[in-house]
Amino acid sequence: MTAESGDLWVFGYGSLMWQPGFAYEERQLATLHGFHRALCVLSHHHRGTPDQPGVVLGLDRGGSCRGVAFRVAKAKGDETIAYLRAREQVTMVYRETQHRVRLADGRVVEAVAYTVDRAHKQYAARLDRPDLLRLVQQGIGVSGANPDYVRATHQHLHDLGLH
Repeated sequence: MTAESGDLWVFGYGSLMWQPGFAYEERQLATLHGFHRALCVLSHHHRGTPDQPGVVLGLDRGGSCRGVAFRVAKAKGDETIAYLRAREQVTMVYRETQHRVRLADGRVVEAVAYTVDRAHKQYAARLDRPDLLRLVQQGIGVSGANPDYVRATHQHLHDLGLH
């Protein structure tokens, strides 16, 4: 299947990999350089509350990240971006950014990704293990329990052969 000009590519590194929530034409493993996947975002909505935050993944500066790229038909692009903004930018802890990603088949495409805003109050860099565990265990939000999110993401990474 060939990509149509103007199609939208979306890079997923966490729950978007296993639960994108939008229609897509193509799905491939992909690598994004310059950012890495980290449990560095205090979740006040999806996996926690402001009073009892959970912790979720963010794309943070440095390194590289292997994830999944989705190609969305041009006709569904605006609808998909609206959905992603509603999902990913509830508290504006993520920035909607464009990046070159390398697909498993060797193509390089421009993709939308949601990177963590290090200046945001929910950014939690380098949590120590006890704090991380406490946050994961306590977090329950509108999308469910934080331990379920961590386990599902870990399982999906394993299933894809990603470490």
